[in-house]
Amino acid sequence: MSLPPLAQPQYSQGEPLLRLEGVSKKFGTLVANCDVDLSIHPSEIVAVLGENGAGKSTLMKMIFGVMQPSAGSIYWRGQRVQISSPAQARQLGIGMVFQHFTLFETITVAENVALSMPGTPQELAGKIREASQKFGLAVEPHAPVYSLSVGERQRVELLRCLLQDPSLLILDEPTSVLPPTAIESLFQTLRGLQERGIAILYISHKLEEIRALCQRATILRHGRVTGTVVPKDETAHRLAELMIGREIPRSSHPKATPGEVVLKVSGLSVQEADPLAVGLKNVSFDLREGEILGIAGVSGNGQRTLARALSGEDTLPPSGQGSIEMLGRPVGHLGAAERRALRLAFVPEERMGRGAAPTMALRENALLTAHGEGMVRRGMIQREKQEAFTLKCIADMDVRSSGPAAPASTLSGGNLQKFIVGREMMLRPRVFVVSQPTWGIDVGAAALVRQKLVDMRGQGSGIIVISEELEELFEVADRIAVMFDGRLSPSRSTALTTPEIIGQMMIGLFDAGLDTAREAAQ
Repeated sequence: MSLPPLAQPQYSQGEPLLRLEGVSKKFGTLVANCDVDLSIHPSEIVAVLGENGAGKSTLMKMIFGVMQPSAGSIYWRGQRVQISSPAQARQLGIGMVFQHFTLFETITVAENVALSMPGTPQELAGKIREASQKFGLAVEPHAPVYSLSVGERQRVELLRCLLQDPSLLILDEPTSVLPPTAIESLFQTLRGLQERGIAILYISHKLEEIRALCQRATILRHGRVTGTVVPKDETAHRLAELMIGREIPRSSHPKATPGEVVLKVSGLSVQEADPLAVGLKNVSFDLREGEILGIAGVSGNGQRTLARALSGEDTLPPSGQGSIEMLGRPVGHLGAAERRALRLAFVPEERMGRGAAPTMALRENALLTAHGEGMVRRGMIQREKQEAFTLKCIADMDVRSSGPAAPASTLSGGNLQKFIVGREMMLRPRVFVVSQPTWGIDVGAAALVRQKLVDMRGQGSGIIVISEELEELFEVADRIAVMFDGRLSPSRSTALTTPEIIGQMMIGLFDAGLDTAREAAQ
């Protein structure tokens, strides 16, 4: 389908705070950005829209000094500048919250903040608590970063940036791991910053957010600017089509026909070694073949602990409470490799480091979990099978990369996510546990992933989807349960509940909407 030309919006008057002219970036033969023009004025919130691999993150990294342009010019307050490092960018007044976090895991939140701000960790702890309360971003300053969930780490990154009082704030997928209740609080914070004259470059795949928050949106496709629109004048559907350059894929979700129980968790309690981390408290549920169980909840309520317990990354000690059975067999004492041998597959929420090794090529990352797919024989890697598997994953999931030899670290966040999810799907698991399956993925790719999850369900897999995206869970899940403070609610049929009821359950009101659900079931 050919899309009509874009109407050009009226620009703010006066000198732009930041202006890019003809900026390009090449990696060998790969062109990430080509002849990009972009501007933003004080007090503007401007979105940069595009598919995974469209060049958004590369463009932002050039503005923040992480990368240098291959061609073109950058102007800051009317003066041409060469931003050679993030430190120089911060001195100019540019702050950035990355999609892939830049925190050191072995030190505390306050110690991480102290690396980029004057003051000792003890002195900064009070400022962190004050800003945490002011911006509605709950963070414990003395918590070690390794104990935090992805959502909590996102809050730390955002707070660290806001504490530096930037003139231009670059946000790369800032709400991807925030609960719905925190998003409006963040928007109020951003609007407050806007009123103080701060400009914000906003990257997100959540199109309703962009319509609500941004004055302009620049569209990137294959590294080139294809137009600029006023988001509030467009529908989310239209923005999605402009972004991907075609009609949005339509998915089909036939009714589930659950079979035998493939995973049974009974009375599972896990005490985390870190006193600040949330463990599990008497968690019980069943998962049947041919169904999708969605697990909702605000980040940091035990989802990470549950995922590690199910995947085998953390085994249950003999003295532990509760049990995990897979296909009728106790597996709580088995490690990750032994559970994978029973055809369990797992996608962690931390794609870089846990889901993929950043310095290894895609073909090598495929080998990490798919070596049982005929890739290894008598201890020798079968290169042809390894290459064929990797190429099929890249093609099936539309992974934008230079091919099987591309290091994982060179992929955009969304493309790496597609590769990891696709790799695990190709193992044809009986039990599939996936955390945040579409985090950072554009609307077209998210529809692809969700459809593939539903297709897997139809082929008999039992699937657990842990997600903070309620819309996603209502789209793919047959039942939804909620985690709060380490407890898991009874599951509700997706057809017999609402996002509002699940939202109440996310703050611990597990009995919310029970009468309504009973009436609907009768």
